[in-house]
Amino acid sequence: MNSAILGPVVALAAWTMLVWIWMYATRLPAMGRAGIDAKNMVGSTGGGLRSDLSAKGEERASWVADNYNHLHEAPTVFYAVAIVLAIIGQGDNLNATIAWAYVGLRVAHSLVQIFSNRVIVRFMLFALSTLALIVLVVHAAMAVFLY
Repeated sequence: MNSAILGPVVALAAWTMLVWIWMYATRLPAMGRAGIDAKNMVGSTGGGLRSDLSAKGEERASWVADNYNHLHEAPTVFYAVAIVLAIIGQGDNLNATIAWAYVGLRVAHSLVQIFSNRVIVRFMLFALSTLALIVLVVHAAMAVFLY
């Protein structure tokens, strides 16, 4: 099976791994600057660490981690629906284009969150990406249930 929609799937997965590397490259030095010793942390969650970093002027380091978490929310629906579209032979042309738009919007969302964290801009990018995702879900539902 070679479907054009698999390109955006792999691209978003690769972007997620890049953000994972970015998260550790940012967060570990910030923890050092803030004097946070992970070896002595017991039972702390990301939220607790986020509060500790924010209290010590290192809030920006948490923006990358927040985005990494966001890449595991709505994109999970994208992965599932894109793979369904590929399997049923509907992953080319319009659906592949919409999938690339989705990936581009999610990457833009990541960059905004990581560099400026402007909520209104993030929200607009999130809303646009969600609309693209809704269209893909509707196309998959139509193909699976109506044909």
